[in-house]
Amino acid sequence: MSEADALCVTIARSDPGAPRQFIVPRRQPMALLDVLLDIQRWHDPTLAFRWSCRIAMCGTCTVRLDGRPVLACQTPVEPQRRELEIEPLGGLPVVRDLIVDLAPFFERWAAVAPGFMPADETAVEPAVIDPHSRERRTIDPLLDCISCGACYAACAASASDGSFLGPAALARALALIVDSRDGARAARLAVVAAEGGIDSCHQIGACTAVCPKEVDPARAIRRLRRARLGLRG
Repeated sequence: MSEADALCVTIARSDPGAPRQFIVPRRQPMALLDVLLDIQRWHDPTLAFRWSCRIAMCGTCTVRLDGRPVLACQTPVEPQRRELEIEPLGGLPVVRDLIVDLAPFFERWAAVAPGFMPADETAVEPAVIDPHSRERRTIDPLLDCISCGACYAACAASASDGSFLGPAALARALALIVDSRDGARAARLAVVAAEGGIDSCHQIGACTAVCPKEVDPARAIRRLRRARLGLRG
């Protein structure tokens, strides 16, 4: 195998004695997940990582590539790349190798009551929102979140403030707060306006930059700040 056909891959391992560097044959097309699978199959079967759907829907294969949170299944290995450095998501406890414990992320997700709570509990089905309305245009992009944790791992506030709800939870809160059919608007506004809510955001925008589904949590947080004041937009 020539140097041009090879990738040198460095992987963070939880066992100090486990191998960290691997030479992997390049092929095209090749995603980061293919690299991890090749290493597990042909070099070290003890390498631990998560994956499931391969179509960027489950969010389980999120890792850091050269320090940036990415979905391994949808991140291509460019032909010019010679070296890769893969690490687990930051800001979360490492279970083993590239597997992290997402409990802190989901605890914050749960804190905003992420499920729809109908204002009219007698209705058989919720009313239909006009698909061309401002309300629908606000809600729909936020529903693309797959809870992968990339935004949480990229967020400086999440890393430094254990009480911060985090970008994903706040974006989910906005999707429900602007929904005219939901009956928990006031309660959610109180949660996001309390300690650890929208005022803890530094507005750096790293959450939006790394989202693999192009959700914009930074914009959602700005809109929540306006909603707290009773303003639109």
